[in-house]
Amino acid sequence: MALRAAIVTGVAGQDGSYLAELLLEKGYTVYGFARYTSETKMERLSSEVMNHANFHIVRGDMTDSLRITTLIQELAAVSHWDQIEVYNLAAQSHVKVSFEQPEWASNVNSLGALRWLEAIHQVNDKRFRFYQAGTSEMFGKVQETPQTETTPFWPRSPYGVSKVYAYWITKNYREAYGMYACTGILFNHESERRGEEFVTRKITKAIGAHKFPIRLGNLDAKRDWGHARDYVEAMWLMLQVETANDYVVATGETHSVREFIELAFKHAGVVIEWRGEAEHEVGLNTLTGDTMLVIDPAFYRPSEVDALIGDSTAFRTLTGWTPKITFEELVQCMIRRDLKY
Repeated sequence: MALRAAIVTGVAGQDGSYLAELLLEKGYTVYGFARYTSETKMERLSSEVMNHANFHIVRGDMTDSLRITTLIQELAAVSHWDQIEVYNLAAQSHVKVSFEQPEWASNVNSLGALRWLEAIHQVNDKRFRFYQAGTSEMFGKVQETPQTETTPFWPRSPYGVSKVYAYWITKNYREAYGMYACTGILFNHESERRGEEFVTRKITKAIGAHKFPIRLGNLDAKRDWGHARDYVEAMWLMLQVETANDYVVATGETHSVREFIELAFKHAGVVIEWRGEAEHEVGLNTLTGDTMLVIDPAFYRPSEVDALIGDSTAFRTLTGWTPKITFEELVQCMIRRDLKY
């Protein structure tokens, strides 16, 4: 049996926690790369993971090239690993925040990927395989529908732009140095572990806490939503194929924020009625007449991405991957968590 190690940056996040569980189940030794903070922020990692003999937290920051290089050198020095996988999931991933702090987003997302790639390049060890977390936000102002590996990028936020740089630098290191390095262009994936600053969890969390009205921005933005548990399996599969390449991972379905809201409230026993238009639109509880949701222009993006839907035929054909959790099941999982039933 092959002995494998993995570094997971952003291990304390939604994707990192699911990926750590998957890798440990497969017998990996996992090094979770996480920033030091004055408060411990590991609530997404279960006690089983945290206490697992093969799981190790490594403190470090995506802006610290010396720390990254040292960690890569330390793992390269261990001769018994047959394969060493690096999953770069850490990012400043909130689109609205990236408009407010574009330099930080670029330093973490763009140069962060470069730091890992250069560290791996310097050790010149073919056991390393590198996965870069891409995003459908790179397509932005979409040039064709659905989006595939050949669809041109037109990012509409500093976040999207920073991820396009990471995509191209990963591709460049693969082509220039023969490194095993690839980008998974993953469309939106949510879960019960999603951060409360993201629209899907903001909705389910507010419903669970009975904090109304919920204040939101563009209700008609459409996204290709899947469950993070399915998507981390795709990340792993992408590093198991013989030749590295970049792939779209998506459900192939699109749903609006409005649909998500209606379905979330439905699972909470509430039917929503929409009244008004544009900034004056409100969502009412049809039974009580209470205002459950209002539009707040403060949540509009300076430049909006209207609709995203991915075609993952290439990746599915290569690996046999397919999402197991439907959109409705995803919403149900999230609302159950926040309603605590």
